Amino acid sequence: MNRDQHGSAPQGEDEKLLHSMGYAQELSRRMSGFSNFAISFSIICILAGGITAFPAGISAGGGASIGIGWPVGALFASIVAAAMAQIASAYPTAGGLYHWSSILGGKGLGWVTAWINLLGLIFVVASVNFGVYDPFFKTLIAPLLGINPDHLTWTEQTLFLTGITLSQAWLNHLGIKLTTRLTDMSGYLIFAIALLLTVSLLAYAPGPLDFSRLFTFTNFSGADGGTWPKTDSSLMLFLSGLLLTVYTLTGYDASAHTSEETHQAAHNVPKGIIRSVLWSALFGYILICTFVLVLPNMQAGVKAGMGFFDLLLSSLPPALKALLGIGIFLVNYLCGLACLTSTSRMMYAFARDGGLPFSHQLKQVHPVHRTPGLAIWVSAILAIVATLYGDAFTVLSAGSAVFLYISYILPTTAGLFAEGKSWTHKGPFSLGAASKPIALLATIGGAILAFVGVQPPNEKVLYLTIALLLVLLFFWFVLGVRKQFKGPPVGERIQKHQAHIREIENALDKTA
Repeated sequence: MNRDQHGSAPQGEDEKLLHSMGYAQELSRRMSGFSNFAISFSIICILAGGITAFPAGISAGGGASIGIGWPVGALFASIVAAAMAQIASAYPTAGGLYHWSSILGGKGLGWVTAWINLLGLIFVVASVNFGVYDPFFKTLIAPLLGINPDHLTWTEQTLFLTGITLSQAWLNHLGIKLTTRLTDMSGYLIFAIALLLTVSLLAYAPGPLDFSRLFTFTNFSGADGGTWPKTDSSLMLFLSGLLLTVYTLTGYDASAHTSEETHQAAHNVPKGIIRSVLWSALFGYILICTFVLVLPNMQAGVKAGMGFFDLLLSSLPPALKALLGIGIFLVNYLCGLACLTSTSRMMYAFARDGGLPFSHQLKQVHPVHRTPGLAIWVSAILAIVATLYGDAFTVLSAGSAVFLYISYILPTTAGLFAEGKSWTHKGPFSLGAASKPIALLATIGGAILAFVGVQPPNEKVLYLTIALLLVLLFFWFVLGVRKQFKGPPVGERIQKHQAHIREIENALDKTA
């Protein structure tokens, strides 16, 4: 059997599995197992959420929200990831969560899952790129260019966000090979820069390290510059602090969304999902614990809000600070690129089954680059529009986490009830006897993480979630979408699609 340069199985094996699910191999299958891991690891990016959401953690229960809260949140995220990985191994398709919910719970559940996941992904692109601008560009890069951050207005912000998002779309449009190289590089950079940042902060710490900080619960709610309104409930404060983990350890569905571009997808996609969460949880914990340990003063760190990071870096030599600033800015840009890749593949997959307006156009694949061109550009434009909202980062970051975790637990819950009944086929990665207990824990854990994301002052996310569900129900039942939308091919429809699959692949081969 011939092997490719990554040692993966020939494309024919992956194509055969994809054909058995009723889909043509339209996208270019160039990603190795490491690349599949790297795209999720790049989206999780502990140097993005681990920094921008840090104030949400520390301003809840102080150091205990980090030392104790992060492992608890990471455990929840890992359980959800394990449940998703098992389903991804059985159904390795682009737009995985939508497909899984449809197969395991019916096309209605799949349709709802698709919309919630897609909106969450658009919010992820927007929030990550907003974070690229503020704080990383304004705090770290602008001063290097001689720009006074205080002089930057909403106009400069909008132009910046538009420019970087469109540049990410262009890189994505040029093919998965280029995007893969960049996200592979991002995976290595995140490890290297996180290590350099941790060692640097510890080496230049202004005083002795007090490890008791990591386990000392302090009610910082209502503090100036803090995230959370005043409350006396220790439980709610602890749960609120989990938003740091929720926002950081999310986006690993990217491994599933790029299934049709990954060699040996049934094996490599579940590995990519689980490994990206576990490595991010480990390195992220070391990094944010370091933040707590080297803060000159906990109260000052809470009051500083996002300024805490500049406070941390102030003790470093200028050259080292500049090097770290450039590196952090770059990995956050590549994080946005990976997010846009995931979003566009979800949009393409949903459009392929007729789930979106203008589905015929959005499902088209560029004959040369083998990327979903229009889906990429539409995803980018929608992300830019989302950043125009005044309170962008707060709503976008919390909203992305809530929507994504809701979309994660919907197919997981469906699988819990379908396993052993309508779901009898499992892939190479199987949880065995632990499958149902893990699915149950994932449903509970994911629900808790989503609940955290809608707590005040993020109640706007709750209102948005309710409004979205009402709109979806209105379209499904009142406007008759349930009669028009067929969902992914199943049963006899798969066999009927085989001739059309050959036509699509032959046409792409002729124009390549």
